[in-house]
Amino acid sequence: MGKFVIKTGSNGQYYFSLKADNGQKILASEGYTTKAACQNGIDSVKANAKDDSKYDKKTSSNGKYYFNLKASNGQIIGTSEMYETSAGRDNGIESVKSNAPGASVVEE
Repeated sequence: MGKFVIKTGSNGQYYFSLKADNGQKILASEGYTTKAACQNGIDSVKANAKDDSKYDKKTSSNGKYYFNLKASNGQIIGTSEMYETSAGRDNGIESVKSNAPGASVVEE
């Protein structure tokens, strides 16, 4: 099972990332001003991870593939890493769907 890692940035904001069992980062958050807000973001990822309609598949200007996970209100709650292929991006989505709901939360 994956895990959410909460870190404090040099700007004092809180960020989370979802990591797979192999340690690979599969989703990263925007910055949050409080740890409680960051935890709410994690809860939102867990709640929305299984819903295919919450994933927005994208292609970057340099031709790489990525996705955003959106909350019910349409706000982006996590962004993936860049993938070389659309199949890699789709595997990343599947990884979030399988890892996020039961993932533990740790602070680093």
